[in-house]
Amino acid sequence: MKKFQAVYVPIGVPTFHLESAQKEFDASIALLRELSEDVAVPDEMLLSVDLLDSYLERFEDPDLIVLQNITFANAAYAGEVLRRFSCPILLWTLREPVIDGGRLRLNSLTGAYSAANAIRTFRKQAPEYIFGAPEEEAVKKKIAATLRAAKLKYDMKHLTVCAIGHTPQGFGFGRAMDTEMLQAFGAALESIEARELIDLAKSYTDEEIESYLKDAEGRMRGLEATPENNRKDFARLYKAYHDYVQEHRIGALASRCWPDFFTAFGTPVCAVLAILNDLGVAAGCEADTYGALSMYLGMQLTGQPTFFGDPVSMDEGENTITFWHCGTAACSLAREDAGAKVDVHCNRKIGPTLDFGCRPCEKVTIFRIGKDEEGKFRFFLATGEALDKPKQFNGTSVVVRTNDAAEKIVYESVTAGWEPHFAVIYGDTAEELEILAHMLGMEVQRY
Repeated sequence: MKKFQAVYVPIGVPTFHLESAQKEFDASIALLRELSEDVAVPDEMLLSVDLLDSYLERFEDPDLIVLQNITFANAAYAGEVLRRFSCPILLWTLREPVIDGGRLRLNSLTGAYSAANAIRTFRKQAPEYIFGAPEEEAVKKKIAATLRAAKLKYDMKHLTVCAIGHTPQGFGFGRAMDTEMLQAFGAALESIEARELIDLAKSYTDEEIESYLKDAEGRMRGLEATPENNRKDFARLYKAYHDYVQEHRIGALASRCWPDFFTAFGTPVCAVLAILNDLGVAAGCEADTYGALSMYLGMQLTGQPTFFGDPVSMDEGENTITFWHCGTAACSLAREDAGAKVDVHCNRKIGPTLDFGCRPCEKVTIFRIGKDEEGKFRFFLATGEALDKPKQFNGTSVVVRTNDAAEKIVYESVTAGWEPHFAVIYGDTAEELEILAHMLGMEVQRY
């Protein structure tokens, strides 16, 4: 597998103040190396098209170009990059180091206009852009976020998403086509009928599921109170899903849940999905494939599970939106005082499902990959704080105080036709996800 690679491309001409340019070049390399070990850098500033060509020949298929005007450079330099590579570009303008009525040291900004004009003309799309010196916090933040977004784009090229069963009637928004998934996100989509995993689960002996049951008991509170047949059948499902995920290298899955697992198996799959989320596999229910992909992106950025659920309640006075689902939240998201408590499904009255309020978090991101009325992909983004609240309803829930007005978010997202499932990411990842949307050519609705 090709490793992720970003390439620093500092372009310019030798007729400006090279001592100032060299200082910025050295500081830029130091910053990039601080941010990532996967950034290739040249040995010298690329102060001619010949030097640029010689440097670019070292790379075959980079995942991000950091194109910096170390001094002014005409559009021919950007043209060489565009001619060779199709990956995203971050255009970086350096701040003029000295304004003293004397010589213009770098003229980086004029060079940026030339480069951006070429990029926009060639690609019909704007590059990512940042203005400032390597020492500036905003520059560091923007470059770091762009690197992470480019890495997400790379990760999706090596991702297999699994759809287990079909969406229930009226939940068609969650369906995905394999060609659509590949074209839009670069990810592979494979599908399997839910009954195949149900049949596999039924085939296991008590001895084969013993370790899975023991593992689950260590993660959950009160599993032992679940009737023995449901407890063992849950462990059978756990083994079936776990082994399938491992064998097929699944990074995200969207599983059918009701009614099959109640009617055809007699035990819900909710708690299995919860554990998979704890194991680093983004697992969503109701066969919502793009919901699962939304979860995956949040997990990749934060290194921890992402909550998946419906917006079910709003409190204008508190400025909060409550997200809830039947009981699939990762055990590690539970509030410490209550822990990952087990109960029965709120409607079907069969267990085990999870039943708790999620732990607080100072910064969270509400995120959804969805489609507009014309079928074009778009990203929903809002930020806020997950409050320290007990469970709001039977099942798992998280209450988010949003940074923008909750009423505005609800009114506008409903009337804009957003799907009813959202990921609540434990961390502020909005900038990275917005940059990723730009890289994928998708609209962003951000609050």
